[in-house]
Amino acid sequence: MKLTQVSVFLENKKGRLYDVCAALSAGKINIRALTVAESDNFGILRMVVDKPEATAALLKKKGFISNFTEIVAVEVGDKPGGLARVLKVINQNSLNVEYMYGFTEKLTDTALMVFRFDKPDAAIRILKKNGIGVVSRKEAGEL
Repeated sequence: MKLTQVSVFLENKKGRLYDVCAALSAGKINIRALTVAESDNFGILRMVVDKPEATAALLKKKGFISNFTEIVAVEVGDKPGGLARVLKVINQNSLNVEYMYGFTEKLTDTALMVFRFDKPDAAIRILKKNGIGVVSRKEAGEL
């Protein structure tokens, strides 16, 4: 199952990350996972939230530029070699990982990782075929 990631473009200025998080808090939107990539002039905040559509509308109202991206969250064994097992399947099947980051939810004795693939549907089929759990929208808390 593909999840919806909200990417927000931020000026590299003091307080901008707070501004986004404060707006989401006021809007009662829960951040499930996030990562920030930065350069000299701007940053990209990537988030998995419980209400993607409401997030985009709220951020637009506050003057932020955002967009949606399809991502895949997978279960990774929470032990040495857990991530290597998943990455081996990805590598053996020539899937391209554009980026990845950790997910805050812990469903079982596995950790969760978010992957951005260039071909998410193919990635989901291959991961499931190889016994790697793919997280559903419901399990990720997305409404």
